[in-house]
Amino acid sequence: MKKTIFKGAGVAIITPFDENGVDYDAFGKLIDFQLANKTDAIIVCGTTGEASTMPDREHLEAIEFTVKRVNKKVPVIAGTGSNDTLHACELCREAYALGVDGLLSVTPYYNKTTQRGLIEHYKMIAASTPLPIILYNVPSRTGLNITAATLKELSKVENIVAIKEASGNIALMAKMAAECPDMDIYSGNDDMIVPALSLGAKGVISVASNIVPEDVHNMCQYYFDGNVESSRELQLKMFDLIESLFIEVNPIPVKTAVNLMGMNGGKLRMPLYEMDPKNKEILKNSMINYGIKNIK
Repeated sequence: MKKTIFKGAGVAIITPFDENGVDYDAFGKLIDFQLANKTDAIIVCGTTGEASTMPDREHLEAIEFTVKRVNKKVPVIAGTGSNDTLHACELCREAYALGVDGLLSVTPYYNKTTQRGLIEHYKMIAASTPLPIILYNVPSRTGLNITAATLKELSKVENIVAIKEASGNIALMAKMAAECPDMDIYSGNDDMIVPALSLGAKGVISVASNIVPEDVHNMCQYYFDGNVESSRELQLKMFDLIESLFIEVNPIPVKTAVNLMGMNGGKLRMPLYEMDPKNKEILKNSMINYGIKNIK
């Protein structure tokens, strides 16, 4: 069996920007908040971290800062995906030198590829680094879906160890679990954590963990401990909050939510733009109804 990078709730952490770039004082406090509230891993420079708008220098500086701030308390997984295979390989090499514990690699977007090309893309990336790699399947953003057959082929690569499955297709996840038993699965959807765990997933890479990290951790831990009822109750309690966190394109709502909690989530980076006031009010009410205190 392949080595599991982490088990439980990994936060897809936001990146707080200001006029000068990354606000590292704010970023450090966000990381500390996660560490103090049972987060099981930190995934930096992913979709929620707005990595697609970060130049390489800034991208790598944010990864390095996270590694140093976390200081081995939990695994740090760096987003290093690209629709340019050679660029993805270079980011993997740089992230390895910075001391991360694993890599998250999204499927090529816009130019996309065939399933055969996808296999070769990931084989080249895997060959560029000794680090364990989590594949990231999110066809709603990339226009490209990893099939179960492709995952089975990629499972033969030693350091391709897991997939973040964010297609929203529970049947596809079940097929992956059935046909690729040596590949770890992480839910990429906060509204499908318990269903994913029921299929043997090792946990979630979560947006909601930015604001309720302990509850997302507990949802996973209850399930692992055999307390399925408590896990299910948390999933259902969180349903309205999760819907509100995706009422506009991620990470617009979750960054807004962090700011509403009085933490500095920083600015959104264009083309992302501030929430529609009506949607912001829906989000705010969902947070209050969930029981989040001191909403600003």
